[in-house]
Amino acid sequence: MKVLIVIGTRPEVIKTVPLAVKLREIEGFEVAICSTGQHAEIMDQALAVFGVKPDYNLNVMSPNQSLSELSAKILIGLQKLIVEFKPDLMVSQGDTATSFTTCLAAFYEKVKVIHIEAGLRTGDIYSPFPEEMSRRVTAMISNINFAPTARAEQNLLNENIPEENIVLCGNTGVDALFFIKDRIKQDPSLEKEVLQKFPFLQKDKKLVIVTAHRRENHGEGIDNICKAIKTLVATENIQVLFPIHHNPNSKKHIEDELGNISNVFLVGQIDYLSFVYLLDNSYLIITDSGGIQEEAPYLGKPVLVTRFSTERQEAVEIGSSILVGPVHDTIVNEAKNLLNNPEYYESKCLTNNPFGNGTAVDKIIEEIQKMNLKTTKENSVNTSFPTPVDLVG
Repeated sequence: MKVLIVIGTRPEVIKTVPLAVKLREIEGFEVAICSTGQHAEIMDQALAVFGVKPDYNLNVMSPNQSLSELSAKILIGLQKLIVEFKPDLMVSQGDTATSFTTCLAAFYEKVKVIHIEAGLRTGDIYSPFPEEMSRRVTAMISNINFAPTARAEQNLLNENIPEENIVLCGNTGVDALFFIKDRIKQDPSLEKEVLQKFPFLQKDKKLVIVTAHRRENHGEGIDNICKAIKTLVATENIQVLFPIHHNPNSKKHIEDELGNISNVFLVGQIDYLSFVYLLDNSYLIITDSGGIQEEAPYLGKPVLVTRFSTERQEAVEIGSSILVGPVHDTIVNEAKNLLNNPEYYESKCLTNNPFGNGTAVDKIIEEIQKMNLKTTKENSVNTSFPTPVDLVG
């Protein structure tokens, strides 16, 4: 059984490589990993944690290219790779250009494809952009949609995705988090290595971790987040660690705004193992990231989500995540409340993770083994499409 797993970003590495590693241990599976190179420099760090290297690399990135150019390059590269490798099954994860074009390439070549982390929705096709539309179309194409939560499963059913094409499995990101936590626990030298990378962090100050990279936050949103950080470090006994995304639209602006602010530490992208350790030892997280919203409940850390909507509504409902938007006053007020009100803080430090229990990969493998992996015929493709009103709602 030949399986082609396509990755392009760090979250895709974290959430699919555990699957690749386990599949390779099972007799009868030939697994190849293809990197599109969408976020090549930060992907390599994550791959190293799992001891894995891509078998193929499309190297699609070039400066200032549009989403259309990026998607076209991935699609053309994957079409050639499908002809060469001849997979029985392709694996797509998430909602990026890589994920979307993986499913589209599989559909064009009539290869079965599964989608991991299916069914996440905000209800607004422009937030996040272009991820919301990408994951809706991906769901229509995929032979099996692996939903991480009951809400995600219901979202798919609401879009007329057939019930037999949906499997509730939990989130593979939780599996990866368990793996890293266990590694750090079993090898004390790893903690020392992490601390040596960040000697400037002070034990007597609360650690606040900030990330910001969403396209919809570029410009005014990033500006408001930076101003909120300035306000907080000027009035609270905190230190801020801010790994800057490589996107030039946000990177320079953040450096200009926060580069000379005391107790704000701007760093490059942090390797996954170190990042998990830092999250686990933080006091508060401010982010527009999706994956961190999944990890934080397990780690017992409150999250201020600098977006107006989230596809991880489960974390909001249990109280772990608080939607503050990229709004200066809301960020500052909620952060101050968490920093200075112990009872309120404790109410947000929940370890009840709605995103799974670390068994998602095993459930996915069980379903893959059930599949009839003959080349997809036209009459076996999902033909129950959402109505136009569902698609653009």
